[in-house]
Amino acid sequence: MKFVIKAAAAAGLLALGACGGNADDKAAENIEAAAENKADALEAQADNTQNEQAEDALEERADAVRDKGDDLAEKADDNDDARVEQQAANQM
Repeated sequence: MKFVIKAAAAAGLLALGACGGNADDKAAENIEAAAENKADALEAQADNTQNEQAEDALEERADAVRDKGDDLAEKADDNDDARVEQQAANQM
């Protein structure tokens, strides 16, 4: 009987761990939102410049920021690690 209870408890903990936590999901959303905001600002800056080369560079940077944000958000969610949000803020 003790074995069955221990097995059920272990299975419950594994199931709980597999579903992820809310903190990492929220962190992933925050990372994506911050990256999107920064990329939008870069694109607005690109729209306001008269230099075509500068405009292209700003748009490429905006794309890179979005990609980095997506990668970091995925890392936070996959690793169930909300601390990635702080790392993302430092990297973007």
